[in-house]
Amino acid sequence: MIQVNFYSGFLDSNYFKHYNAFIKAHQAEHDSLSALKKPEYLIGDYFSKKYKADFENMRPPLSLLLDHIDYIVKLVGVDYVGLGSDFDGIDSAPKGLDGVEDYPKITEGLLKRGYREKDIKKILGGNFLRVFKANDRGHS
Repeated sequence: MIQVNFYSGFLDSNYFKHYNAFIKAHQAEHDSLSALKKPEYLIGDYFSKKYKADFENMRPPLSLLLDHIDYIVKLVGVDYVGLGSDFDGIDSAPKGLDGVEDYPKITEGLLKRGYREKDIKKILGGNFLRVFKANDRGHS
């Protein structure tokens, strides 16, 4: 099963070009944090909070996440697609997706693209539960 990750860098091929230009513009600050042996993900998190408006402008539209879901559904079928947001590990997701409270926006987008309710339920968690239960050896 494929769990679609929400990280901007995975969804938008231009994200790193914008991110790298941002880092270059703040190179001295970045170098100072690097000299303190801060891991890159923490530096990214620091910048995303300090320069919130700049990071907001780099976020891709929700439509790119929906495009990825469409692509994978066409590739392997709706029974093998789910959401793997990684909200606990990414510093940038599509605009408007800041946490699980925004999942209804995904539902709305899939409905607008013609997905049936039963298929949306599969993508939103039904497929994950089916695979999990099929592989849960401790509770047959």
